[in-house]
Amino acid sequence: MTTQFCQNQSYLDGTHRLRLLSYNIQAGADTRRYREYVTHSWKQMLPHREQRDTLDHIAHLLKDYDVVGLQEVDSGSFRSGFVDQTAYLAKRAGFPYWYRQVNRKLGKLAQHSNGVLSRVQPSMVTEHRLPGLPGRGAVLMEFQTSEKPLGICMMHLALGRRARLRQLSYVSDLVSHYSHLVLMGDFNCGCSSHEFRYLIERTNLQGAQCDMMTFPSWRPSRKLDHILASPSLKVAKSEVLNYAHSDHLPISLEIELPKDVVFPAAA
Repeated sequence: MTTQFCQNQSYLDGTHRLRLLSYNIQAGADTRRYREYVTHSWKQMLPHREQRDTLDHIAHLLKDYDVVGLQEVDSGSFRSGFVDQTAYLAKRAGFPYWYRQVNRKLGKLAQHSNGVLSRVQPSMVTEHRLPGLPGRGAVLMEFQTSEKPLGICMMHLALGRRARLRQLSYVSDLVSHYSHLVLMGDFNCGCSSHEFRYLIERTNLQGAQCDMMTFPSWRPSRKLDHILASPSLKVAKSEVLNYAHSDHLPISLEIELPKDVVFPAAA
């Protein structure tokens, strides 16, 4: 399905370096302990006053990045106080382009979504329902450059191993034609998993800093979140940020396009 990015204003041009961030924001619930999955479970169903403060803290972090992938976003239902969290974060962090993908609709109660924000205008955006039970999706953005296009695919994968394997097979086929490629998101699996190794074998992507744990945010022991880049893109910097406003920590990657590859100036 081809989609249109929502646009605020502004444009980033003439650059060959991008700062990328992936963050599962837990719809602003801000879980800090395992026991809060039970004691604060109401935060996943009801609006609360701390939620807007959490989003503002997250927006402050996002200001330093060029392309952001968000998972576990609410697109404007009762539990978020009818705030479209992707649109809110885009506005607060000054992103001119943004898109939301609603993956699971529970009427007015919840709108489980992915979100993408960008300072570079994409030439094409497509959203994809991933194989397996309903509720998991990917957003593929394509950016024109002075050479071959850059593809950035953001996804939130399933909890089950078999479903993840099918989903990564689907995504591998989807992006196989890109010479310049970034995959990012909450993969729900680590570097040693069969499905992650399968992905690397099929795509030859780099940047998997397997010692950088992202979950749980208060005592990270698992690497569930990833940003991977094709060999044509130089990885200048990769890190997990100590920014615990969710049960996941955000992960960032800074990449450089080849020297003769830049984003075109705005018309």
